[in-house]
Amino acid sequence: VQLQACGGGLVQAGGSLRLSCAASGRTFRNYASAWFRQAPGKDREFVAAFRWGSTFYSDSVKGRFSISRDNTKSIMYLQMNSLKPEDTAVYYCAADREIIVGVIRDGKQYDYWGQGTQVTVSS
Repeated sequence: VQLQACGGGLVQAGGSLRLSCAASGRTFRNYASAWFRQAPGKDREFVAAFRWGSTFYSDSVKGRFSISRDNTKSIMYLQMNSLKPEDTAVYYCAADREIIVGVIRDGKQYDYWGQGTQVTVSS
């Protein structure tokens, strides 16, 4: 499956952005999918995931970000509200067919990745 992420940009603190990740080649329906991010000089970190109708969030974004998926269009979204400067990073979407819940936050479990989209939050 090929993934294409978009929707990043520059926003002031407290603002909102919506990222999209379009899948081609396969339908999202039978895949777990997730968003990760990587800030300069930092390791890649888990943001949110969607698997069989269940959603998972990191503590740092819970209550501010919302992940959703339209399986008919094979598009995944990340609605980001109340953005903070520490949310600044390159955001990547990822997918894999065989991921159990226990490792859904582990980026090494995902075989398919999008190219990343830059999110910059100014203070």
